[in-house]
Amino acid sequence: MSEELTLDNLAVPLRVLRLLTADFGHLPAPEIYVSTLYPDRLELRFHDDLSGFETWRDALGIVPDDVDYHEQSDGRTRVLKASVDYAGAVLELIGYGDVPVLVPVRASV
Repeated sequence: MSEELTLDNLAVPLRVLRLLTADFGHLPAPEIYVSTLYPDRLELRFHDDLSGFETWRDALGIVPDDVDYHEQSDGRTRVLKASVDYAGAVLELIGYGDVPVLVPVRASV
């Protein structure tokens, strides 16, 4: 049987959250995720708001080339992911947004 984690085991991502609040409290509010499965990780998620993702990416100094892009839900949702080591934690940014529907243009005769 594995040892049960305590709240103290989540001190690193919770400390990072406190630092982010102090340093970047003016930025868009993300969904925040801390997990006992990954006790050294803090996730900031942006649903239907890729501009919030980009604002945080820029503030954290993550270059665009370090952002992973893929699509899910049969190509209807785009997903941006980036991570950075921040004050001892893995800080992961995740942004979800709709894939624009392209309407075919009919050629005029």
